[in-house]
Formats: sequence, structure tokens, C-alpha cells
Amino acid sequence: MRKMIACAVAALLVGSVLYSGADARPQYKSEFEKKYPKVKAANKITCDACHVTGEKDKKKRNDYGTALAKAIGKNEKDKGKIDEALGKTEKEKSGTEGKTFGDLLEDGKLPGK
Repeated sequence: MRKMIACAVAALLVGSVLYSGADARPQYKSEFEKKYPKVKAANKITCDACHVTGEKDKKKRNDYGTALAKAIGKNEKDKGKIDEALGKTEKEKSGTEGKTFGDLLEDGKLPGK
């Protein structure tokens, strides 16, 4: 009985070490919604704003997410730096011909393709 308990505890410890958990960035979503109230009003903001829709691997980003990742760098937590990166990304060309990401956001549309 002791061996079974010891094995179960060891398995739980190993499992907890190996489990990476969710890598959500709620601070990004929060700042995005504050900066773009038109987009928030017109759309449900989900991970698909930056990531490929329907893709389970969240390392795959759409064109907007890729541009934002370049501007933001690593997992940034500073709200000012996140806002600054969102502003830089607005100026980038989007997948929509003749429009920047900022143009799409101003129209209340999600910018990613």
C-alpha cells in the first residue's frame, strides 16, 4: 500500500513539473480592448485577434499577431509598453490591400488575416 501511495505521489510531482499550463496573456487583451473600444463594441475579442483561427498551436499567429509580436517582444507585462507596441503595430500594412492595421481597427474590424 505504501508503495502505491509513493508511486502516485511521485507521478503527481513529475506530472506537475512537466505540465506547462496555459500561456495566456490577459494583459494584452485588456490593453487591446481599452485602446480599441470600437473593435470591442463590434466584435467578441478572443485569442483569434492575434492567433490563427481554429489552430490549437497558439504559437501560430495571424499577420496582425506576427507584427504585434515583433513590436512587443517577450511576455511583456508593463501596460505602457504593451500600449506602445499596439501603437507601433497600427502603422504596419495589413493583409487587406491599401489598409494598415490601424485603418482596420479604426473601422472597428479585427485586423488579423
